[in-house]
Amino acid sequence: MFINKIFTFFDKLEDHIRERLSRYPILYALVGGIGIVLFWRGIWHIADDLNLGSIISIIIGAIILLLTGVFVSEFIGSKMIISGLIGEKELEEKEEMEIETEEAQLTNLQNTLSRVEKKLDNLEKEIEEK
Repeated sequence: MFINKIFTFFDKLEDHIRERLSRYPILYALVGGIGIVLFWRGIWHIADDLNLGSIISIIIGAIILLLTGVFVSEFIGSKMIISGLIGEKELEEKEEMEIETEEAQLTNLQNTLSRVEKKLDNLEKEIEEK
């Protein structure tokens, strides 16, 4: 199909451009920023040309964002959603005892890691000696 060829062409073009621009992060950010500003400027002018009022713009925008799922992810963020689902509390909300327990667990993990590293070093020395 002709449409598939067009999509494939632009997909490969996008991959090529991203590959090139990723070597120059400041230029990449500048080009991306210009693209975003021009895109939203165009949307803004279309809304003005259609004489959409502020309230109507908010309603239409909210409906679009809600239907696409962007509203929640953009304004709340996926990290906040996940932490809410697993019942994670913010650091300020955690009780002092919880923080101390977590610190103790981290210390235990560090000690275990140190012991494993020492055992590996000893094994390496034994292997080298043989």
